[in-house]
Amino acid sequence: MSTDTRPRRRADAERSIARIVSAARVSLSEDPDATIDAIATAAGVGRMTLYGHFKTRADLVEAALVDALRAGEETLSAVDLGGDARDALDRLLASSWALVAESAALLAAAQGVLPAGRIRELHAGPGERIEELIRRGQHEGAFRTDLPIEWLVNVVHYVLHGAAEENRAGRIKTTDVADIITATVRSILDLHT
Repeated sequence: MSTDTRPRRRADAERSIARIVSAARVSLSEDPDATIDAIATAAGVGRMTLYGHFKTRADLVEAALVDALRAGEETLSAVDLGGDARDALDRLLASSWALVAESAALLAAAQGVLPAGRIRELHAGPGERIEELIRRGQHEGAFRTDLPIEWLVNVVHYVLHGAAEENRAGRIKTTDVADIITATVRSILDLHT
């Protein structure tokens, strides 16, 4: 009779890792300087269990950021980017700002422990989606072509991050954020505002 419990142990480990990463996302979103002890407590595990899965705080922060970006990708990939580029951009921006709000604090935590190159590498996907949409709008004659595409993509990101920060500080109401972002980005990109 076999008493091999490896599959069950592996499933337990996967659930433990998922709890830790989820707790890290929440804790680091609230406080980019959240301690390992605070994250372990939020996950309902001990420090030793946490360190058994994540050797360093940087490993845990990266796992939380990767998980947030994966969840964000799921959300953004469901956005209809068909039709007029301006309307598609409006839909993308409306779906993006809340994700940016969560990831802003995670990004601050990541900047404290991860190399800048690794952070850029992890954020490549969302930037490519906006870049492709801006290029399409330029081709359709809807968006300006007199500024470098990289600059325009970065400006969109700055606007998203700025609006998320203003919302977190209570200076912009949550119900107004999407409209403010859309109006701002349109005024920057549109040829005919």
